[in-house]
Amino acid sequence: MTIGVVGAGAFGTSLAISIARSGAPVVLWARDEATVKSIQETRTNAARLPNIQIPENVVATSDLSDLTDDVVLLSVPMQRLREVLNNAPSLQGKTLVACCKGIELTTGLGPVAVISDCMPSATPAILTGPSFASDIAKGLPTALTLACSDAQAGLALQQQLRAPNLRIYRTTDTIGAELGGALKNVIAIACGASDGAGLGDSARASVMTRGFAEINRMALKLGALPDTLAGLSGFGDLTLTCTSDQSRNYQFGHALGREVPFDVAITVEGAATARATLEKARKLNIEMPITESVVALLDQKLKVREAMTQLLARPAKEE
Repeated sequence: MTIGVVGAGAFGTSLAISIARSGAPVVLWARDEATVKSIQETRTNAARLPNIQIPENVVATSDLSDLTDDVVLLSVPMQRLREVLNNAPSLQGKTLVACCKGIELTTGLGPVAVISDCMPSATPAILTGPSFASDIAKGLPTALTLACSDAQAGLALQQQLRAPNLRIYRTTDTIGAELGGALKNVIAIACGASDGAGLGDSARASVMTRGFAEINRMALKLGALPDTLAGLSGFGDLTLTCTSDQSRNYQFGHALGREVPFDVAITVEGAATARATLEKARKLNIEMPITESVVALLDQKLKVREAMTQLLARPAKEE
């Protein structure tokens, strides 16, 4: 069975490589012809995953209509997901697996909900969890969560997406998987900012822990299951993203903390997600002080040490 992958960034390419190594043919869509040409001629994606060989059973294309497969992974930035779907009518009726993490700024929806909104006849799912593209591409062991509200479709996907280095756990809790993956990026920005400002390891641990409490407050209110949030797509992804220099959200926060410029070409999902989350939290009357501080940092209304002072000055309460 052929698997389609939309998005030839680092993560989409790494998934295509991993699935292809299991023997399945893969069709990989790239937005620009230069990437397609690079893959066809050199069997590498030099711009995103240099020095990693792409198996011969990965076919690159820049035409979305070439994705005739029943299962298609969507590895595009969250804020571009709707645009891509609206330009791909051929994906109607397929099983579409979101491989992006975030909340749409204009609607407050997560990736599964955006798929359902744009493609009512599709079966939506999400693949998420603690993972870096380079680790997957190198064949290093990685465990992920596959969430699909259709239990039978989720079971089939678990088998179809298996690879030697990927262990996939399944759940029907798409809300928990979506929100765990999205909100941890906001907390990663806060942790990076704390480290960038030189506030120390203890401060980062506090931000992570209280950030996890914020994630739970919102996610449980919206119907997520506690076990999902304590699993790979919640606590697992939070741990990885908040403690590794490979995390783009952590890197971005680190630059904020050091008050130095950050490469605008690098996608930082947590920035838009922080704004969307804060708006949703205010509507739901949920306290999310770390998220609020991140938005204030983004808007240059606070510096990191000022934000930490405000957080420490909050009224004392039970944990």
